[in-house]
Amino acid sequence: MSGQTTQQPRPSESSEPSAVPPDWPPCTPFALSWSGGKDSALTLRTLRREGREPEALITTVTDTYDRISMHGVRRELLARQAGALGIPLVEVVIPPGCVNDVYEARMAEALDSAPLSGVDEVAFGDLFLEDVRAYREERLAAGGKRGLFPLWGRDTRELAREFIAAGFEAIIVCLDPRALAPSFAGRPYDEQLLAELPLSVDPCGENGEFHTFVHAGPIFLEPIACETGELVERDGFLFCDLTPA
Repeated sequence: MSGQTTQQPRPSESSEPSAVPPDWPPCTPFALSWSGGKDSALTLRTLRREGREPEALITTVTDTYDRISMHGVRRELLARQAGALGIPLVEVVIPPGCVNDVYEARMAEALDSAPLSGVDEVAFGDLFLEDVRAYREERLAAGGKRGLFPLWGRDTRELAREFIAAGFEAIIVCLDPRALAPSFAGRPYDEQLLAELPLSVDPCGENGEFHTFVHAGPIFLEPIACETGELVERDGFLFCDLTPA
C-alpha cells in the first residue's frame, strides 16, 4: 500500500523483531504484499521458516507501463517470480500517478474478491517506518483484516547481511538520485555494494533510497533469468530496465 515516507533513524542493533500477538491463531490464512524485492523475499523466508505459507501474493502494477509500481520491473518477470515461488499472484492494477483514493478503492476491491477475501491477514516487509505501518493497519482494519510485520524492528544492517548470507541474489532496479549515485543502478545487491553505500543510506533502502528485484535464492524453485538493460529517468527516479533472459 502507498504512503509517504520520511527520514527516520534506524533502530539499534538491540531491537527485537515483533512477534505475532498470542491471541492471533498461528495458522490464520494470510496474503503477502509482494514488491519483488529483498524485503518481501526475507518476509516470505521468515514466514516459511515458521511453517506459514501465504494464500496469495499481492502486487501493485501500473497499467500504462505494464510494470511493478515504483520498482519498474516488467510484469513478465513478476509472473516468473510467482511461478518460481509456487504462490498465486494477485495484481492490483492502478494508473500512473495514482492518487490515494483510486489506489485505496482498487486495493479494497481486490481484498474483497477471491482469493484475498478468504484471508484474515496481510503480511508486509516493513522494517521501522511507523507512519507507513499505521496507514496499512488502518486500511486493513477498514476491511476487517489485520497487518502482519515479521521483520518489524530488525536492524537493517543485520538484515542486509542475512539476505546475502542466505544465498539471495538481487539487483538494484530503482533509486532516488537525490540519495544515491546513479552508478548504483543495475548493480548486484552484495557485500561490495553494502560497503560502498553512503552512511546516509539505509542498507535496506527503507527510506525509499533504492529498490531491488530478487532473481535467485532459497525461497525459489529455480532462478529467474534476467539481464540488465537501459537506464531510464522518470518522475525523479532512476530505473534500470531488466529483461527476461
